[in-house]
Amino acid sequence: MSVLPAAIRAALLARDEIALIDVREEADFAKGHALFAAQLPVRRIDEEAEWRLPRKDVFIVVYDDGEGLAQRAVMQFQALGFSRVELLAGGLAGWRDAGYELFEDVNSYSKAFGELVEHRRHTPSLAAPQVQALIDEDADITILDARRFDEYATMSIPSGRSVPGAELVLRAPIAAPNPATTIIVNCAGRTRSIIGTQSLINAGLPNPVYALRNGTIGWTLAGQRLATGQQKSVAEFADDDAQIAQVRARDVAYRAGVRRIDAEGLQHIRAETARTLYCFDVRQPEAFAAGHLPGFRNAPGGQLVQETDHFAPVRGARIVLADDLGSRADMTASWLAQMGWEVLVLDHAFDGSLEYGSDGAPTPRGPEGRYKRPYEGTDNAEAAMQAYLDWEYGLVDQLARDGTHGFFVI
Repeated sequence: MSVLPAAIRAALLARDEIALIDVREEADFAKGHALFAAQLPVRRIDEEAEWRLPRKDVFIVVYDDGEGLAQRAVMQFQALGFSRVELLAGGLAGWRDAGYELFEDVNSYSKAFGELVEHRRHTPSLAAPQVQALIDEDADITILDARRFDEYATMSIPSGRSVPGAELVLRAPIAAPNPATTIIVNCAGRTRSIIGTQSLINAGLPNPVYALRNGTIGWTLAGQRLATGQQKSVAEFADDDAQIAQVRARDVAYRAGVRRIDAEGLQHIRAETARTLYCFDVRQPEAFAAGHLPGFRNAPGGQLVQETDHFAPVRGARIVLADDLGSRADMTASWLAQMGWEVLVLDHAFDGSLEYGSDGAPTPRGPEGRYKRPYEGTDNAEAAMQAYLDWEYGLVDQLARDGTHGFFVI
């Protein structure tokens, strides 16, 4: 059995539950795929499928680009007990021939959303030479790196400190207690710096806030040297800091239409077996390991917004977020809601018993079939990095042509 591309598009527009799975390797996926497709190579189905697709009767549609992988994938899913698995009619070529846009790179719709946020909200940014000039003149600035800590430690802006995305509303006021201090948020490219900067603006921080335009890629293209091995972070906060951040973040979540539930409400929706439910603890991994709610998986908030297709490949699913302080869950939820997800925040999440250690996530993928991102290291050709930036700049136009995104921006 196969499903026509038009039926898939209709399901996406209606926000029906559907997992559109590209079963090629990541490097091939990155050359062109449907916007809301999640990538899961055939060789990893046995290890990842039950983790990423928690409901066995969810509607799954798989495709390849003529390599003969999709039929094998159907059989593997069925062997694991998934009962509604179909082929995309014509594969990726059928999608393209139906007149639907193909998107390049990975995490495309999260990146597309970031571009839309900048386009709609005119998120302020500074170019790398402007930031270098501020550093050289010892201006009153603080540079906050919104990526994972390991990414920051690998290569970062000199004098920058690590503050992963969902931590920004809590920790940026600690890093820059003087309202006159300019805050500059960076990532490797564009998305996390745009979302991080706009998070601080949405939350009402009084400081001037800017994204570092094009992140470490832009820094390298400007001929400026990156630091390696930095270990600086903004680790400490007081109860008053947490309470202020909670008030700010809750107001943002309210404006985005995020709903809240308590433990009883969570129990109720967990009993709704006809819906896919993802429960994520959005704190950093070390905090998660030190005590988390039973049944919750770790997805640090900034990464969840950046890699939503990896953490939640079932479009139309319901998402519940938990956080012991509140601000991280509220800010993360505000973005997921604007990306079209039904997302709820669990109140008083840590009042009950906790579990400890890992959430049992699948082992990380190795290098086989991996797409090498232009910003991984500083030895990449300038043409590759520039092409990456050109692609991100063009996403809004692509979305306008495709018309399936369902995003809104507050």
